[in-house]
Amino acid sequence: MPFIERLFLALIPIFVAMDAVGVLPIFISLTEGFSTWQVRQTVWQSIGTASLVSVGFIFLGQGIFSLLGITVADFQVAGGILLLVISITDIISSEKERRRSLTPAGPVPLGVPLIVGPAVLTTLLMLIPIYGVTITLVALGLNLLLAAVAFLNAHRLTSFIGPVGTKAISKVVSLFLAAIAVMMIRRGIVYIISHVQ
Repeated sequence: MPFIERLFLALIPIFVAMDAVGVLPIFISLTEGFSTWQVRQTVWQSIGTASLVSVGFIFLGQGIFSLLGITVADFQVAGGILLLVISITDIISSEKERRRSLTPAGPVPLGVPLIVGPAVLTTLLMLIPIYGVTITLVALGLNLLLAAVAFLNAHRLTSFIGPVGTKAISKVVSLFLAAIAVMMIRRGIVYIISHVQ
């Protein structure tokens, strides 16, 4: 499979799990009253924190799994269930909206857990065995760059899409995340059954 095609296939699940569009209203709420310089500083603090946490998890996560004897299939099933719960929560009870009460800051809650949370971390570890570390890192970097661009232009995007449109896009993205979660669970179970036999 060509590099560009594999990169695209790795890019989409991370984009869906990160849901930068769904985080936009929260970002605007948390940075309300900030100067342009403060908004930019908050954006780069959040992106920097998200980058450090996600890259660290990519390299340390696999080592921890090996130490504990956890297989990729085990993590696919467990991670898929976790992603499914997160996506259903976002669709039904608007979990992201309830996070608005958190103290406004770049590293927390924007960097972690809003940009890079359990859904993104789980997706990253799912993609490594399929596409490799290099493609996963490039796809992560591109998604973080897209998130930074979206946050730096948050007011323009939300005024163009509108609050209803932003919420609708966020719900559709969560639905795609649920579908990806089901796929992960299915692949994990198939792998376990095939190796037991």
